[in-house]
Amino acid sequence: MTTLRVGLVGYGLAGSVFHAPLITATEGLVLDTVVTRDEERRAQARAAYPDVRFADSPDELWRRADELDLIVIASPNKTHVPLARAALEARLPVVVDKPVAGTAAEARELAALAEERGLLLSVFQNRRWDNDFLTLRALLADGALGEIQRFESRYERWRPQLKGGWRESGDPQEIGGLLYDLGSHVVDQALTLFGPAAQVYAESDLRRPGAAADDDTFVAITHASGVRSHLYVSATTAQLGPRFRVLGSSAGFVKYGLDPQEAALREGARPAPGEPWGEEGEELWGRLGAGESPLTGGGTPVRTLPGDYPAYYAAVSDALRGTGDNPVTALQAAETLDVLEAARRSAREGITVTLRPTGASAHATEEQPV
Repeated sequence: MTTLRVGLVGYGLAGSVFHAPLITATEGLVLDTVVTRDEERRAQARAAYPDVRFADSPDELWRRADELDLIVIASPNKTHVPLARAALEARLPVVVDKPVAGTAAEARELAALAEERGLLLSVFQNRRWDNDFLTLRALLADGALGEIQRFESRYERWRPQLKGGWRESGDPQEIGGLLYDLGSHVVDQALTLFGPAAQVYAESDLRRPGAAADDDTFVAITHASGVRSHLYVSATTAQLGPRFRVLGSSAGFVKYGLDPQEAALREGARPAPGEPWGEEGEELWGRLGAGESPLTGGGTPVRTLPGDYPAYYAAVSDALRGTGDNPVTALQAAETLDVLEAARRSAREGITVTLRPTGASAHATEEQPV
């Protein structure tokens, strides 16, 4: 297998915890260059990947585009669009961390540029490979719940003190706040499971003293399929709810706890062929049943499938070689951004936003006060 050389822009949380380890764990990919000026981050990257090269700016990558096969953008949100555009104009395939852009229109412009150049543009929506999400998809494929009526998804944390940094900035240019951070995950999962959104309603608050960006947000989606999704993202939840609560016409599924892969990566664990990865103990398995709470013994335990973040970059590698499909397209990411934009508007104006049937635009066709 020909080795594909990867340039990674950014070595903060996203670059060091997620992208670099997953790239190097993928057969046929090699981490060639990391773009960072920070000497401490360079030392960390050099210790983990002794053969890696460094660049002070992305411009150095564009100047030697013929030496690289893929660019991964793991820099702050506000840089995603200009860096992705520059990489595509340098005729380099691109992976962009979520959110790919601040607006759906920008995401579609990038998708059009990639199509025009015949280049891969993929969005890192890694939580499509969470253990609980993979387990739920399998249950839905088996028809174990009957006709789905309501999907509840929570990505909640208890962080009563602000940490600082651009993710908590109130500057719109930073694209901070939980709606665009964790909301990108839960909305993408809901659309992947149940299809396009028809209506969006949201409530968004700044709970913590000094907060400048949303830290407690609720989004309700009515899907064109008729399923209703209730999605919660919060940094101020003192008692965490179930990660998933899915209600169908014949049964429900409830699952507590977060996928273990991020924690493992943060602690320095790395996926390796033939070694267990993304697995959790039986005490965290969800329960499937009807008529009784899982907390009082109702339902049957359902073994959680292993999480599989490595599958994302394996699919990217296949797509670059022409042997597989893009695992997450920019147009799919644009549909998520349609919902995020509608949610932001709903929360600001106190309305329910009705999207066009195709999900192709976040412009309302009807607005209903709430």
